Amino acid sequence: MVPAEVGAGSLRRDLFVEEDAEVNQMLHLNLLDEAKMNSQLKLAAYQQRNPRYFNKKVKYVPYKVGDLVLRKVMPNTKVAQHEVLGANWEGPYKVKAILWKGTYRLEDLDGKVIPRAWNAEHLRKSYQ
Repeated sequence: MVPAEVGAGSLRRDLFVEEDAEVNQMLHLNLLDEAKMNSQLKLAAYQQRNPRYFNKKVKYVPYKVGDLVLRKVMPNTKVAQHEVLGANWEGPYKVKAILWKGTYRLEDLDGKVIPRAWNAEHLRKSYQ
């Protein structure tokens, strides 16, 4: 008795023509460069859309030189003993310079410059 798998052929195997397979393979190889170019174009379009989408959502808060602001307390500057009840904002600080849209150089009220620039995302206006 012959097993059913050996006796029954498949349509794909029965209609297979080796010459057609080679022609199709060469055709796909010729179209490979075009497919690469299309994927690079899609990637470039995505990379241009992404910042536009992000910038639409960002709310820019303009501060002027001399404004008083509070600075967000970062995890590396939190006092460990205060734990959950510690302050979330520290300051006030004075805006010394505007480096870029939304990026500021700060100084404390005594005139000592804060070492690095701060983004407006981490600042809040102080009403003193």
